[in-house]
Amino acid sequence: MAAAKKNALVQLFWKVHPALYRWSGGRIGGKLMNLPVLLLTTRGRRSGDERTKALMYVPDGKNFVVIASYLGEPRHPAWWLNLQANPQAQAVIGSSTITVRAREAEGPERERLWKEVVRRQADYAEYQSRTQRRIPVVVLEPVD
Repeated sequence: MAAAKKNALVQLFWKVHPALYRWSGGRIGGKLMNLPVLLLTTRGRRSGDERTKALMYVPDGKNFVVIASYLGEPRHPAWWLNLQANPQAQAVIGSSTITVRAREAEGPERERLWKEVVRRQADYAEYQSRTQRRIPVVVLEPVD
């Protein structure tokens, strides 16, 4: 099956998904395409408003690795631009909320994490092939 592309149905799914996830404590929508899902709430870089997106992730020790693929679109997703402006965010995993700080993985760490993500979900390799931009590998570190 081909990797998803941005279209009205996909956009509708991702708008409805966070509400179902919250309502069910992550029992509905807590796993997609063999990966666990978290809800990430960032602060809008221009508006200052809170924005929540459901993202698939790969655990890496105590951290959560998310990919700013935007389904291979030519621009970065808004949530990643928001994190670049303000790296502190809230992550909901199941029914637990934690404060996280985001950073982009670089060098050998990025390569290791990218390989692991693609191993678990090959669609990410297809997303990279659709775009000229280097897709960011984002590490969400819990703030103690």
